[in-house]
Amino acid sequence: MARIGVEPALSNIKSALTEMGHDVVDLRSENDARHCDCCIISGTDKNMMGIADIVIEGPVINADGATTDEVCQMVSERLS
Repeated sequence: MARIGVEPALSNIKSALTEMGHDVVDLRSENDARHCDCCIISGTDKNMMGIADIVIEGPVINADGATTDEVCQMVSERLS
């Protein structure tokens, strides 16, 4: 499955993606995003890691206002 970076505050999403079989890592710095197929951010801080450069080629999903199921669906759609 995919390697997905998730902000630490999104523990419910992290758990759900792990149950789906994905390799989930905490996004704490720019380095954590490297080698991820997708990243999930909370949207509370538009630039939460201070990243100005593109680090991944995959999608970055803003989980703000979305349920865990909706985020998991977005991940599935964008990684298929």
